Amino acid sequence: MKISRALSTAELLQLQRWNTPTIYNGWEQLTRRNAAREAFNLEETRDFMPQMGPMAGWAVTVVIEPSNKKHRATKPNAWADYRRYVASVPGPKIVVVQDLDKPHVIGAFWGEVNSNMHRALGCVGTVTDGAIRDLDEMTAAGFKALARRLCVGHAFSHPVRWNCPVEVFGRRVRPGDLIHADKHGFLAVPPAEQAGLLEAARFMDANECQTVIAAARETAGRSTDEILEQLAAAGKTFAQNAHAQFKRQGEW
Repeated sequence: MKISRALSTAELLQLQRWNTPTIYNGWEQLTRRNAAREAFNLEETRDFMPQMGPMAGWAVTVVIEPSNKKHRATKPNAWADYRRYVASVPGPKIVVVQDLDKPHVIGAFWGEVNSNMHRALGCVGTVTDGAIRDLDEMTAAGFKALARRLCVGHAFSHPVRWNCPVEVFGRRVRPGDLIHADKHGFLAVPPAEQAGLLEAARFMDANECQTVIAAARETAGRSTDEILEQLAAAGKTFAQNAHAQFKRQGEW
């Protein structure tokens, strides 16, 4: 499948070097949406492989409902069709799974077998509002997971629908969204807001280091009044730098 994307693979790999809050700081300079409500997970999620660092990739989506056995009878070819869809999308990919059994998840969709199979299809990890198991084996496969919880047993999962909008942890995610995720949670960036994301994140990180963080750490020998004045001046410079760079008004 030929897909045109605003970010190259090289840029995606560089995005992965930063934590998700840093990428958010850059993204909010590029969007006109309400960043506080339309960017990241609203419900608590957990990174079960924080030692793997951040992951970044393009969203492929699937909905499951393991408790409903009718899906297996009505869609006997669902697994084959779903895997063909995943394989057709250029990677790296992150599988975003909506589990309709939430909050009463009856078993794990992800484990050693399923993670290795998806890794073979170019997937680097998952965000699932269900459960995972085989944590060490998934880590060994190089497949990172943000999930609701761990689970002992597997679920007899069957894809209900795929390549469609899904909702996980209070956030709506669409196929083709850029997912950036780590121990803080995940960010879903739509295609129209992906161009320039790497440069924006770099700029905002440098802006912080050169202004407010530097001012906060260079306080030796200064009085309280001098420190307060220094912090206020640094905050003003930080805002001016961001405004000049992105030519937008904001509340700081």
